[in-house]
Amino acid sequence: MPKLKTHSGAKKRFKLSKNGKVIRGHAFTSHLFNGHGKTPKVKRHARGTTVTDKTNVAAVKRMLPYK
Repeated sequence: MPKLKTHSGAKKRFKLSKNGKVIRGHAFTSHLFNGHGKTPKVKRHARGTTVTDKTNVAAVKRMLPYK
C-alpha cells in the first residue's frame, strides 16, 4: 500500500499537542491591525493559539497521518 500524503495546507495551519489535541491559530489575524476597524478586544482575543473544535478534529487528523 502506498504512503499517505500529508495535506500541505493542514500541516502549515495545525499542530498536535502531546495529549492529541489539535492546536490552531485564530482567524482574521493576517493584517489590518492598526486603525482599520479591529477593536482592542478583538486584537487581544486573536493572540496566541486555541484548541480546534471537536467536530473538526477527525478531519484534521486524517489530513495529518504521520503526526
